[in-house]
Amino acid sequence: MRPRTGMALAAVLTLATGLAVVAAAQASAATGCRVAYTVNQWPGGFTANVAVTNLGDPINGWRLEWSFANGQTVAQGWNGVFSQSGARVTVANQSYNGGLGTNATVTPGFNGTWNGTNSAPTAFTLNGVACTGSTTPGNPTPTTGSPTTPPPTTPPPGGVAWQSSDQWGTWTNGGYTLYNNIWGSGAGSQTIWANSYSNWGVTANHPNTGGVKSYPNATRNVNRNLSALRTLTSSFNVTVPGGGAYATTYDIWANNHAYEIMLWMNKTGPVGPLGSLQTMASVGGHTWQVYRGSNGANEVFSFIRTSNTNAGSVDVLAVMNWIRAQGWYGDVLIGDVQLGYEITSSAGGLNFTTNSYSVSFS
Repeated sequence: MRPRTGMALAAVLTLATGLAVVAAAQASAATGCRVAYTVNQWPGGFTANVAVTNLGDPINGWRLEWSFANGQTVAQGWNGVFSQSGARVTVANQSYNGGLGTNATVTPGFNGTWNGTNSAPTAFTLNGVACTGSTTPGNPTPTTGSPTTPPPTTPPPGGVAWQSSDQWGTWTNGGYTLYNNIWGSGAGSQTIWANSYSNWGVTANHPNTGGVKSYPNATRNVNRNLSALRTLTSSFNVTVPGGGAYATTYDIWANNHAYEIMLWMNKTGPVGPLGSLQTMASVGGHTWQVYRGSNGANEVFSFIRTSNTNAGSVDVLAVMNWIRAQGWYGDVLIGDVQLGYEITSSAGGLNFTTNSYSVSFS
């Protein structure tokens, strides 16, 4: 907490009983904020992160507001409670991130839709105060007793809907199932946590040795033949560490695990796909190196994105139909669509967070 100067005004009221009551004059706090709005977009959709920094005195409970200029809409948000009325968007704090100390930052984010133009908002307010990057001084506020510590801005242990350190820990929510899934030999410790199927993460501490240790993931079961699907799409937004060895990847299973289709969205460290390089392909909204191989139990098709991305959408049906067009399988039954982290090493403990994830099909 910043040091305060000055004296608080006080009025002394003497009642008929002779009891003196001291009332401090209402004081105002220094206010100010700064916003960084970043976007990753694709035709018709986008992901935005809105990093707001409190430059003023600490606050407990925040409300961020802005207006869109081009008819954009918020579809799904995280790290805040989103509402929209026309062009106006309001984001209020979650129960776990309401406290913002001086120079503290909270980053709500969302998936949205756009058409024609997707210009960034130019004016934001935090609790009704315009975010200009500077502060407005306030009157000093008297303090009594010890200052309190604001709540943490990330979910604390035990402050989430579910968590597990069990090797095969599972949790079902909203038609999805989350798996801790520590399956490789020589694995270390790993804890999975979740607020919902679309907002979850893991803290993993696996040694720097070869071989995949785990694949924590969120799974949606489709259970339809390829020819019976009109659409099958997915969107995601993740935060991943800069070190370790891992891949953020979709794992799609067909014909009762006879075929495994992996879509690598990003990778770090010495990791690579099974099999041999077959071709380059632009399909499903991305450009990939396509590998084909076998792990002895099933045939594996690995699509390795030519550059890393932490957010976006994938036309999964287009990828599945592309494989069929190569003659590599027929009208397969699509089972599970999974998104997770295939972790080889994460020594010292690394955090992987899924900010949003969804699978849609018809």
